[in-house]
Amino acid sequence: MANNIIKTIQESIAVKQAICQDETLINTIQQVANVITGSLQQGHKILFCGNGGSAADAQHLAAEFSGRFYKDRTPLYAEALHCNSSYLTAVGNDYGYDQVYARILRGIGQPGDVLVGISTSGNSANILEAYKVAKGKGMIVVSMTGRSGGKMKDDSDYLLNVPSADTPRIQESHITIGHIICEIVENNLFP
Repeated sequence: MANNIIKTIQESIAVKQAICQDETLINTIQQVANVITGSLQQGHKILFCGNGGSAADAQHLAAEFSGRFYKDRTPLYAEALHCNSSYLTAVGNDYGYDQVYARILRGIGQPGDVLVGISTSGNSANILEAYKVAKGKGMIVVSMTGRSGGKMKDDSDYLLNVPSADTPRIQESHITIGHIICEIVENNLFP
């Protein structure tokens, strides 16, 4: 039993080490932090979306921005788009689940806002539909995915693709990357 625990921890560490060795990914993390900083400085929103565990990650990261991370500071406008269950079930029922994020973006998305889509496979239909709306509105699209980037990579301005195909390891790394971005943004805005 202890061997399985140690093996899982070692697998998680190996993914983080692979991230450290991926110069493109490291540079993209910095670029995304800079883009989010600039967007917030201009009064724009950071919007997150995902499904299942990735929805939980979206909500977690939105809370780090809108609540606090390390510093007691002014809240930043960040929101996870799935938190209104009445909205989700109404739109899912009336328009189809693939429209739940696209429809809300038609109402609240503005040029210069940042949409962060989180999907371990990179193939979530409702996120891909949201990207179409976001692009049409002049929003900035950031994808957090697994190794291949899936279909989302083609519609992304910035791709944060964790070098793994293991869903739990990808999700752990999404939180790590999200925390790094939040820390950089917080330090940029509140030195």
